[in-house]
Formats: sequence, C-alpha cells, structure tokens
Amino acid sequence: MEAAGLLGLAAAALLAWGFLRVWDSRERTKSQEQAGVLGDGSRTLLVIAHPDDEAMFFAPTVLGLARLGHRLSLLCFSAGNFYNQGEIRKKELLQSCDVLGIPPSSIMIIDNRDFPDDPSVQWDTERVASILLQHIEMNSINLVVTFDEGGVSGHSNHIALYAAMRTLHSEGRLPKESHVLPPQPAALVPPPLCALLQIHENQLPVLPLKP
Repeated sequence: MEAAGLLGLAAAALLAWGFLRVWDSRERTKSQEQAGVLGDGSRTLLVIAHPDDEAMFFAPTVLGLARLGHRLSLLCFSAGNFYNQGEIRKKELLQSCDVLGIPPSSIMIIDNRDFPDDPSVQWDTERVASILLQHIEMNSINLVVTFDEGGVSGHSNHIALYAAMRTLHSEGRLPKESHVLPPQPAALVPPPLCALLQIHENQLPVLPLKP
C-alpha cells in the first residue's frame, strides 16, 4: 500500500511538472505575440520611482523579459529617502537588479530634490517627461516598462511616471519603434501564484507609443 501511495505521488508530481512546462512554453509564446517587439536583443527600460519598486511590482515582468533575451536597463527617479535611508536603499537596488539580471552599468538613479520620495509631492510631469525622453533616445530604447495610471499602489510618485509617459505618447514625441508595457504579473508566473499578486482592471497590454 505504501509503495502504491508513493507511486501515486510520484505520478502526480510528474504530471504537475509536465503541466507547468507546457504552460510556461505556451505563456512565453503568448507574451511574445502580444508584445510584438518582445524578442531577443530588444532594448528594454524599466522606469521606477523608488528602490524596491523593481522587486515589489515588476519582478515577474523583468524576469520574463530576461528569459526572452531582452537587454535590460533601469531608470529610478529617486533614492527612496523618505525615511532618510536613501544610501542604503540605493545599495539594495543594485543588489536586487543583480538578481533580476540588470547590470550595474545599465542602472541610473536620479537623486534630485525635484523628485523627492514623498507621496504628498506632485512631480512635475513635463520635467519627468523630458528626462525620460532623453534617456530613451540616448539609449535607443524600444520598450518601456512602467506603472499603470493608478500607479499600481496609488502612490503619487508612481502615477507621475505614468502621466509623463502618457504625455510623451499623446504628443507624438517618442520613437516610432518604441512600446510601453505596464506591469503584467499575471502573464509571467504560474497560475497558482496569480492569486497572490494584485491585478488591476486598468492594466493594459502592450501599447504603441505612437498614435
């Protein structure tokens, strides 16, 4: 009886492994088809407001893009100094990016009084947009990953990044080949984990940055 039980567990584990392998392959293909430009060699920029955003909100997306062969870079608009721990958080960001596959040479952290880590401060949309556009053009970025219109968590600094990207898009100031991808955890992790991740109704598929 014990042997039969062990064989049953082994068979169940094998079936589960096979299901996840098939699911992962299917999801990779589907994600690639949805994005259109998602493929080996794409230059992808992750735009965040604070250190830890990359892990808290974007880790599944970043890991999925790395699997697809993207060349990843990151632009962070503050040092996350709300509790006077900016220097510590900058080091933690570099460590996190090392795990996510973003090299130190491709990371820029803006530590400027114009962009304080403070939910009560509204960052200037045009100022953010100008820096974003300069970074996109200088690095020949063709895919931008950033927050949705609710900032995922509702933080005003997160929302400011969405507003800046939307401004660049609506004014037709971005390169033709560029696309924007809001955080999409559901498409890049196994089904059992989806229930643990917050998914928003206004989460968009890939949106061309040119009208």
